Amino acid sequence: MKTLPALVFHNFGWKALSLVAALAFWWLVASEPELSSFATVRVVYKNLPDDLEISSEPAASISLELRGPSGELRGLGDGGLHPAVVLDMSAVQPGQRTFAISGANVQLSRGVRLVRAVPSEVRFDFERRMERDVPVVARFDGEGQNGYVVAQAKVSPSVLRIAGPASRVARIQTVRTDPVDISSVVGSWEFHVNAFVEDQYVRFETSPQVTVVVTMRKK
Repeated sequence: MKTLPALVFHNFGWKALSLVAALAFWWLVASEPELSSFATVRVVYKNLPDDLEISSEPAASISLELRGPSGELRGLGDGGLHPAVVLDMSAVQPGQRTFAISGANVQLSRGVRLVRAVPSEVRFDFERRMERDVPVVARFDGEGQNGYVVAQAKVSPSVLRIAGPASRVARIQTVRTDPVDISSVVGSWEFHVNAFVEDQYVRFETSPQVTVVVTMRKK
């Protein structure tokens, strides 16, 4: 069994070199001037329950006033850690919820600290997620030539499934297609177009592409 002096002086040269390197690194960091800077960062979130939807306009970005070593501030987002506000939504319920922006939910490089955030809070509206099938209505552009008019328009699939915040989904009765140009159609013609949902918070659960078969006839 080695004695205490033997343990201390075992590989003494390497230990001394490591100590000198650590002291040198500490001195470089400690002697580096501390600066302040602003960074505009994105807002991200995690753990949102599957049955909930955000139904309000989210904050696009937040301005953070940061303070720390000049080298760290110069390197923000340049191969290092990109600052970000990360909100944990695991405990949210339907209704309004305000999140305070603090050091607890801001990701920063080591040695950099948060002074303040502008805005200092962000608020979200949460609703239950809703899905429903709605009819697809074909939309036409132009007029038939030589007295031809639309006799029949068949859309396939005739309904599409939409999803989103319950109050917004409930307001949508139909979705419409992109305009179908009938100005040169005689007889029957098949078009492949996309449907469009008016509310930006509502989305299609399946492909929005539909087929419209138009049949024209003389007035």
